[in-house]
Amino acid sequence: MIKRILLISFALSSYSIYAQEADDLLFSQDRQNQGLDQRWELTPETRGRTFTISPYKPVYILPFRYVNKPNELPASLSEPNVSTEHKDYDNLEIKFQISFKTKVVQGLFFGKGDLWVAFTQTANWQAYNGDLSRPFRELNYEPELLFNYPLNLSWNRLKFKMIGFGFNHQSNGQSLPESRSWNRFTMHLGMEYDRWTFFVRPWLRLREKANADDNPQITEYVGKGEFNAVYANWGHVFTLNFRTNFRFNEHHKGYTEFTWSYPIKNHLKAFLAISNGYGDSMIDYNWNQTNIGIGISLMEWL
Repeated sequence: MIKRILLISFALSSYSIYAQEADDLLFSQDRQNQGLDQRWELTPETRGRTFTISPYKPVYILPFRYVNKPNELPASLSEPNVSTEHKDYDNLEIKFQISFKTKVVQGLFFGKGDLWVAFTQTANWQAYNGDLSRPFRELNYEPELLFNYPLNLSWNRLKFKMIGFGFNHQSNGQSLPESRSWNRFTMHLGMEYDRWTFFVRPWLRLREKANADDNPQITEYVGKGEFNAVYANWGHVFTLNFRTNFRFNEHHKGYTEFTWSYPIKNHLKAFLAISNGYGDSMIDYNWNQTNIGIGISLMEWL
């Protein structure tokens, strides 16, 4: 199955390379030069209006996603959140993500800070599993409130572009025993170095009552922060996302995801995603698995 997926990915990428027109390449070059200034409206030239929908996290669909070890009997470290009904999930499923943000207040603190509202939804769909009536295995909802402030600092060729903080809620909307949710206070720093863009985002989980915690010790599995590196060149966009619990010993846990995209036509891009670790979705917060998916994307981190 993995070999088939890799062969399909190679064929798709080969087609996109040879089918790419000159105007698409110029479009990709213009887009990669926009960077954080354009995405977050950091300069007077890029500043837009409030209540305008704009991209946030990647938007994609993976029609063919191989999961090496589906979580067929989810078990939280909280006793009421332990499933007792085994589900015979397929290894092959569909995954998609939509994500957007809108600025609700601008010009805070010396006329530069902005307040944003963002929303991301991710779906894992057992679309090929006719025996289980093709259910959505997991749906995750992630609303956020973000404050962002532009920076004009540099160290050699490394430019510090923005800094901020936010409040984040993430849940799967399920009832017991498969309910999973948590709240976080997040911080973020955005930087650029030539064709590279870097995001650093640590977080602190907001404490919950012990008897109301759906997923105890989630930060020991999912991590206490993440690091994103994005490289864009001639239409190619490579990203590496790394989450860690900052225990760099035998107790280290986290999540690593690599993605690659290449334009097919304008905003439509071939998309490959490979990941390993804990917390691919909320129901899998303490479940380690490897995933390989191919499909298309409409929006990247940049």
